[in-house]
Amino acid sequence: MENFPTERELKKMQETDLSTVDKGTLVDINHVHINPDLPYAERIREFVCQIKNPYCYLNNGIVVKVSFSGKETLEDCVARYIRSKA
Repeated sequence: MENFPTERELKKMQETDLSTVDKGTLVDINHVHINPDLPYAERIREFVCQIKNPYCYLNNGIVVKVSFSGKETLEDCVARYIRSKA
């Protein structure tokens, strides 16, 4: 499995500019498959490693940019996504 991004790399991903992002570098979330039998931490790791940029990805060819208002963390949002796929 690929290495988990560093905090610095995640910050850079968070700052992705929709007006300049190359769609060819983004992963479609519909191609992300999480093994529900893995422990919680490994499912999070697998999701982030597969999606490459949890802040900016494709959904059926549409660019999606995720931002947080401070009510939930990225971890909370990813956890909710993984639970919905189990």
